[in-house]
Amino acid sequence: MTHRSPGNELRALFSMRTLAGQVFCLVLALVLLLVAAAAIALVVQSRRDSLQEAKLRTLSVAQTFADSPGIVKALEGKDPTAILQPRAEETRKEAHVDYVVVMNVHGIRYTHPDPALIGKHVVGPYKEALAGHPFTRSFRGSQGPSVNSVVPVDRPDGKVVGAVSVGLTDKSVNMVADRSIPLSAAAALVAAAITTGGAALVSRRLRRQTHGLGPAEMTRMYEHHDAVLHAVREGVLIVGADHRLMLVNDEARRLLDLPPDAEGRAVPDLGLPPATAELLVSGRTATDKVLRSGNRLLAVSLRPTDTRGAPQSTVATLRDTTELSAITGRAELVNERLLLLYEAGARIGTTLDVTRTAQELADVAIPGFADVATVDLAPPTVPGEQPATESGYPLDMRRTAIAAADPDQPLFPVGREVGFVPNRTRAKRVNIAESGLGIEVITALGWRHWSTERARDILDYGFHSVISVPLHARGFILGLANFWRAGDTAPFDADDESFAEELVARAAVNLDNARRYTREHEMAVTLQRSLLPRDLPEQNALDVAYRYLPARAEVGGDWYDVIPLSGARVALVVGDVVGQGLHAAATMGRLRTSIHNFSTLDLAPDELLGHLDELVSRIDQDEAAGGGVEIAGATCLYAIYDAVSGNCSVARAGHPGPVLVLPDGTVEFSEVPVGQPLGIGGMPFEAADFHVPEGSRLVLYTDGLVERRDQDIDTGLELLRGSLEGRDRTPEETCDDVLAAMLPGQPSDDVALLVARTRTLDPDQVARWAVATDPAAVAGVRKNVNQWLTDRGLDEEAFTTELILSELVTNAVRYGTGPIEVRLLYDRNLICEVSDTSNTSPHLRYAATTDEGGRGLFLVAQFAERWGTRYTETGKVIWSEQTVGEPETDEGA
Repeated sequence: MTHRSPGNELRALFSMRTLAGQVFCLVLALVLLLVAAAAIALVVQSRRDSLQEAKLRTLSVAQTFADSPGIVKALEGKDPTAILQPRAEETRKEAHVDYVVVMNVHGIRYTHPDPALIGKHVVGPYKEALAGHPFTRSFRGSQGPSVNSVVPVDRPDGKVVGAVSVGLTDKSVNMVADRSIPLSAAAALVAAAITTGGAALVSRRLRRQTHGLGPAEMTRMYEHHDAVLHAVREGVLIVGADHRLMLVNDEARRLLDLPPDAEGRAVPDLGLPPATAELLVSGRTATDKVLRSGNRLLAVSLRPTDTRGAPQSTVATLRDTTELSAITGRAELVNERLLLLYEAGARIGTTLDVTRTAQELADVAIPGFADVATVDLAPPTVPGEQPATESGYPLDMRRTAIAAADPDQPLFPVGREVGFVPNRTRAKRVNIAESGLGIEVITALGWRHWSTERARDILDYGFHSVISVPLHARGFILGLANFWRAGDTAPFDADDESFAEELVARAAVNLDNARRYTREHEMAVTLQRSLLPRDLPEQNALDVAYRYLPARAEVGGDWYDVIPLSGARVALVVGDVVGQGLHAAATMGRLRTSIHNFSTLDLAPDELLGHLDELVSRIDQDEAAGGGVEIAGATCLYAIYDAVSGNCSVARAGHPGPVLVLPDGTVEFSEVPVGQPLGIGGMPFEAADFHVPEGSRLVLYTDGLVERRDQDIDTGLELLRGSLEGRDRTPEETCDDVLAAMLPGQPSDDVALLVARTRTLDPDQVARWAVATDPAAVAGVRKNVNQWLTDRGLDEEAFTTELILSELVTNAVRYGTGPIEVRLLYDRNLICEVSDTSNTSPHLRYAATTDEGGRGLFLVAQFAERWGTRYTETGKVIWSEQTVGEPETDEGA
């Protein structure tokens, strides 16, 4: 080894012939330039900071002296100089300023470090301060260039009596800055020495790494290295520690089909096969690892580089071993088929939708197995039922799914009818290129609706092979799957036929499951819709609109109802049975029927919910005793609106409360006490009564409208408020706007929405009379009723109404307690009501021919359309309802 002396080392360091010497000289020049610039910048900054400090100090001293006690009195005295000169000099020395000058409003000095200048006019600006504005400026005064601050001296009344000028000369200011020059120079020299030494060390290391070569020699060496690298018939790559491609030769570009800008890009972004990319960035050692890249088989070897502590990179070499494909091709094909079957198991049957499952079967076969795949299914007579598959009877199938690499292929599109004769259950393979598509082939395949023109289009496109496989499960043929190959693809062989049968058999099970689910779903939907109201009853108290949206997957137990009650009242009901499926729908039907039955008793909302709660508890007990399914939970809201008074009474059992939208668009969430859900028991229900102005809208809904998994109920309520606020809308428009704002897609839970606009009866449609507890008062009632009906053109109803009211009032006089009141309501029908304070309920009975009485309620039942008893807080009301103006039939005439 050659040893160099220190002198030789130093000469080599400064030699411009080597790359290390050039780098050292360049770095040294840059360092000296930067150090000099930094030193100058420090001095300039120091002078700037000193000047700023001088301005602040002079202004502070001037302000302090101007505000000191006694200065105003001294300025207005006979001899200001005698008082202020000693104080000014003392302040100047203590504050380390060059002068403190006090002047009057005419600019005459009273103080100055040079007594000879006292009494003379000041040099420099001062009038701005006499105007009440202190300032700081640099100017040339009696002591040379200086920083001067002038502050006015104010009397208590605000009048300026003089000014105080405090200054520092440039010499004093620069003296402070000059103290930092030696330190800056020393720091610059030290920094220059350290950086020079560092540059020397870097250049020495660079000289050792480049072996003292010059730029021309290094360029020539790189050219030789590049020529050798790209001349070898083996691919070479270097992958850095950050998984980026650092170097690649021409052979590696060809083998891996790399883009021109591959160097510098991350390996995972180069579009390589996943296995190849994962191996190149793994950093491990490998020898002749065989990988597939397109149609090539590559033997890949990897070795990590020894970088002595630096981030480790990987050198990879590639050799083309495609000649081994003849040996490994069969194994690869088997592996691909297994992988395709595995992929089919994962991709087919992700949903229980028949059409989606058929499309998944077609998609999984493209392009790994066929160029075009079609699935034709036979639609059943009833959704979800099995299609007819009698031997030799054609199935009118329709194309349900199609997948193709080329969208312009000539096969029938989705939705086209494609018949099939189910005379086979095994797959059928046809080589079209050899046998064509004649009538014999079509008959063997069992296809219908094919013509010579269609066959010619298929041949012209280039289809040369097809496999047709029936879809059969549990003894029923569900449809047909066809796989086509065209162009340069190899024709189907026997192994392909076996694979197609296995693939279709797996898909048929999923299709059968989807079909059976569809059948059960249709049954549940049919049951649920049969249990919900088909049409709303006719009534004039409310203008009602409703919406019901079933859940995306399963039907649920949400329901709504509108029930006309006696006395121009209407009940609004919204409920929700927890859970989904047939059990929830059946439970909903039972509860809805029970509410209809309870409503005929004219119960208050809280009482009705109490009876319903007991019913649910008994149902649960019976189901538990019989080993059945108990009701998981149910909620309900029951509201009664009175069109005469405009009042509404509401009670709820674990259900969201109603929303009231006033005619001006204001939205109010009514405060209704919430009770326990139905079936829990233990706590009574409580009703809330409130007045509803005419034209308001009552909005009732189930929790599926405002509550979702990704949204809490408070957010949903605010969204509901926003969708209801604003302009006045009809109930139909309100339903549409609410659903558009709250449910842009298919809901995950059932949603029932009921919107009712309130109406009230005109006072002219209501009549009241108080009746004395005397049988003779009946005649007066008949007279008043007759006159009221005549005034409204209801003369034909007078006889029937007088008869009904006579019997009802007579019963109230005889068996009830006063006070007694008669009320007539003329809405869609004519309603007669007689109220008293007795709780005794009348009963209809059949009187014997010898009985003198007992026929009153019998007559009422015969002449009235409906009648009944309604209990109130003060007693009871016996009512009857007559149809007004009903046309008579020929038999009736």
